[in-house]
Amino acid sequence: MILFFSPKNDSDPQRLSEALSDRFKQPVFIERKSEISKDYVCDVWRMDRSLSREELIYLRQELQRFRKIDLIQISSFLNNGALFCFDMDSTLIREEVIDELARYAGVYEEVAHVTKEAMEGNLNFQEALQKRCSYLKDLPVSVFDELYFKLHPNHGVPELFEGLKQKNAKTAVFSGGFTDILERFKQEYSIDEIRANYLDRTEDKLLGTVSGIVVDKNIKRDSLLELQSRFQLGRENIVAVGDGANDQLMLEASGIGIGFHAKEGLKSNISNWIDFASMDVLLYLFED
Repeated sequence: MILFFSPKNDSDPQRLSEALSDRFKQPVFIERKSEISKDYVCDVWRMDRSLSREELIYLRQELQRFRKIDLIQISSFLNNGALFCFDMDSTLIREEVIDELARYAGVYEEVAHVTKEAMEGNLNFQEALQKRCSYLKDLPVSVFDELYFKLHPNHGVPELFEGLKQKNAKTAVFSGGFTDILERFKQEYSIDEIRANYLDRTEDKLLGTVSGIVVDKNIKRDSLLELQSRFQLGRENIVAVGDGANDQLMLEASGIGIGFHAKEGLKSNISNWIDFASMDVLLYLFED
């Protein structure tokens, strides 16, 4: 089935049904799910077959020519108690934390240069992380208290986590960022599990190094599989959400992998992504 997410002020299921009927040369019947999101509605097309990735991309492009509409394809709705695994930076929050730390340290341009090197393939993820962190040496540990309250959750994130509690869902955040931020986020939103990188420090200053296992794309995938086993869940009841190529393996290991405001490097390898809608539309993945 396909779920369509539209702004409440620009939602027309009849027009959507007609557009789909014209595109697929057959009658298409749309169901409107009970409203959960504050700003977006969800219409469901229960199909007799799955669309290919190419068909989904074409359909998305056609619909988005005129409206800010998102769509994802799923095989079934979730049961209560499902597992949701998220990336952090640019997914649950708008910012990239290491960029914000670099601004505090006055080394933003230097860190941005390392990021560019990594994107061009000159450094792998671990090398880039260690090099970027080296510029944070002597930054006061207290910076995390100040920085956390300047971070902005993406639209719909607080409502999503509140709704997931009501569905008895398990939640996890796997981040290539840092434990100092994730621990605070975990406490605020009652997250069940987190994985992130630990910045070495003295009592009051960062040392500019990272110790322990670096959370890369493989660790994100392995962490999801670990929780699947621990909670004894079928793959169909696992959702993974991220924005970058570092999240691809995690999305592929889930039953429903979704790019959220995703970068092109991730979009080119997945079928489901959300360009416009708020994060709380993920609550529509549950059966009414």
